[in-house]
Amino acid sequence: MRLVDKRIPHRRQGLAEEENAAKVILGDDFQNEQCLFISEVKILLDAQHEAKTAGDKNVTAVYQRAYDYVNQFARFKNQDSVREVRQFLADDTLESFEIAQLANLCCEEAEEAKTLIPSLTHKKDDDALQSLLSEMLTLKKFQT
Repeated sequence: MRLVDKRIPHRRQGLAEEENAAKVILGDDFQNEQCLFISEVKILLDAQHEAKTAGDKNVTAVYQRAYDYVNQFARFKNQDSVREVRQFLADDTLESFEIAQLANLCCEEAEEAKTLIPSLTHKKDDDALQSLLSEMLTLKKFQT
């Protein structure tokens, strides 16, 4: 039996590179796109959910699972908190994917963040990253 190689090549400057989230090589579909936090998706689905339930429209099983997921895993519960996190994580050295991962994971320590998001290793020193994480955790703690 022969195994099929399911790796998807990524084209960059005529060279084929394998997609690799650790190096923030995500493929053509993600080039120049903004990644959303789970909390941002929750806000969008909350607005849709109100419209769907108010109008007695059918809610599909897939939609309901997505809605349940974002409600369970969203780290920031209101628009103001999400907006503030987006603003202070906005950094010209970080990719959109890295920013979304930081917000989604809400790591407490710089070492943990660099382990889970390896591409941060060469972009932020531990003190700068710890400062970002501490500010984000403070916001999470005091959100209303």
